Amino acid sequence: MQCRTGCGACCIAPSISSLNKPAGERCRHLSPDNLCALFGQPERPQACADFQAEIAICGDSRDQALQILALLEQDTLPA
Repeated sequence: MQCRTGCGACCIAPSISSLNKPAGERCRHLSPDNLCALFGQPERPQACADFQAEIAICGDSRDQALQILALLEQDTLPA
């Protein structure tokens, strides 16, 4: 699956510890049109570079992706 242009759900819903980004907040590198300003750059966090879009995570829409990723974030929090 290809990422949806302008989705940005993976840059909003999950926390990104290497950027000190809490879950649910926009990444500081996410442009107003929801594109990663670090895409393809060496300073892009490894967690972001490793992310692969898939139907099970991205769903059928941006809204579904935000919901699914938010649930995954909650489900993987330490007890």
